[in-house]
Amino acid sequence: MGDYIVLIISCVFVNNILLAQFLGNCPFLGTSKKMETALGMSMAVIFVMVLAGGITWSVYHMLLVKYNLQYLTTIAFIVIIASLVQFVEMFLKKSMPALYAGLGIFLPLITTNCAVFGACLINIGEEYTFMQSLVTSFGFAAGFGLALILFAGVREKIILARVPKALQDTSIGLITAGIMSLSFFAFKGMV
Repeated sequence: MGDYIVLIISCVFVNNILLAQFLGNCPFLGTSKKMETALGMSMAVIFVMVLAGGITWSVYHMLLVKYNLQYLTTIAFIVIIASLVQFVEMFLKKSMPALYAGLGIFLPLITTNCAVFGACLINIGEEYTFMQSLVTSFGFAAGFGLALILFAGVREKIILARVPKALQDTSIGLITAGIMSLSFFAFKGMV
């Protein structure tokens, strides 16, 4: 149990998929203007990343390795992630239309979110067990959500600030993301 807690802390703070490994910047910048969409995207990414971590680990070990088809890893993982995102999109469209509309184009972009794909590849590359893959997938997704929610809070305050015209919108967002990344860098020696 202690190993899993260390894995989660490592994934959320030390090796944050967004601020330390710089994966998933597109939905990070795109859905962080409002807290509601940031929360919705965080929940969707947690759901997709945990399921994708478990399913891709199983497919990799039970099919690709067993039949010596590791060269199909990228294609298989993309198909799995795309299918999961399609499921989430249909669910949100039916049960939460306001959130579905708020996420807009960024919901289907979870399919190409390199954070989800990267977490699946990290799980395979680090040779984690199935349970470790689930835990790290959750940790990476929670870290993504934490960074996204913190960033959304900061961006809501930046709107009220007097920002020079040349630095408005995406420019100040990237600068703020860089500063947030430096603050997460302080956790490097923790685990």
